[in-house]
Amino acid sequence: MVGRPAYQGTDYQGAKILITGGIGFIGSNLARRLVSLGAHVTLMDSLIPEYGGNPRNISDLVDQVTVEIADVRDAAAVQRLVEGKDYLFNLAGQTSHLDSMTDPYTDLDINAAAQLSILEACRAGNPNIKVVFASTRQLYGRPDYLPVDEKHPVRPVDVNGINKLAGEWYHLLYNEVYGIRSCALRLTNTYGPGMRVKDARQTFLGIWVRQLIEGTPIKVYGDGEQKRDFTYVDDCVDALLLAASSESANGRVFNLGSDEVVTLKEVAELMCEMSADASYELIPFPVDRKRIDIGDYYADTSLIESELGWVPQVELAEGLRRTVEYYRANSSEYWDAP
Repeated sequence: MVGRPAYQGTDYQGAKILITGGIGFIGSNLARRLVSLGAHVTLMDSLIPEYGGNPRNISDLVDQVTVEIADVRDAAAVQRLVEGKDYLFNLAGQTSHLDSMTDPYTDLDINAAAQLSILEACRAGNPNIKVVFASTRQLYGRPDYLPVDEKHPVRPVDVNGINKLAGEWYHLLYNEVYGIRSCALRLTNTYGPGMRVKDARQTFLGIWVRQLIEGTPIKVYGDGEQKRDFTYVDDCVDALLLAASSESANGRVFNLGSDEVVTLKEVAELMCEMSADASYELIPFPVDRKRIDIGDYYADTSLIESELGWVPQVELAEGLRRTVEYYRANSSEYWDAP
């Protein structure tokens, strides 16, 4: 990985920011960085238990940010909160691929319909706002080639991917037609302190962290040879800040990811090195997960590197170490640890 300082610009000094999903994993880490850059930050979050918002994520920020407990499906609340803001980091969403298959209409409401409502609120009340939308690599589906670049066909394998794609395209459409400056980042296996770890609704790495700390074997589906790349949350925050501050990003999509490509078995082995009694086991795919598994996936990030100067800084081993240390110290805030 090529060394580059974290985002150090002055674009956010005194800026008024709205983060949807702001008490969640990425939103809280972004808020912390924005506060350090001198921004005035408002966090909007529904705190619905299944969706990842956790007050512990902002316990050090409560006196430095404005918190609004509201749902992105509440059009009146959205309309009120976008007014007067310079930037909107649109991170709220339903992230579980399995939940999207068992409850597709809720996923549709949050990841598609609510996104249209947010953009309509911007068009009506604040057309000069800059919007960054958190999209997902899941919309590519099973790759035709690797690494996957932004020109790869989009072919979602689950309802979540289809609705996230619709949400992404709404943002690009409103950029093109109405001049609502918007762009999208297709996130890849983002992990770090603050991620959901009580179950696998947000990322499988979360439940692996919990299994490691509780002393139960890490459960790896299939043969463990599936290849992946990962993005540490600090690197994700850098990308969000760069995209929001760049006019050349408007109307575009960018992949996030890493030049470290590893198998799931290798990830489990890295984690097991952090605890003397840790182990992992290979288990068959559950039928519902096998239907939507995408096989190998890792991203080509050359576009965001060349256009925005983003290069991930935190290597996987270091990111996993930081993450495990955080949850060892804070497990009681994130799950009912024994």
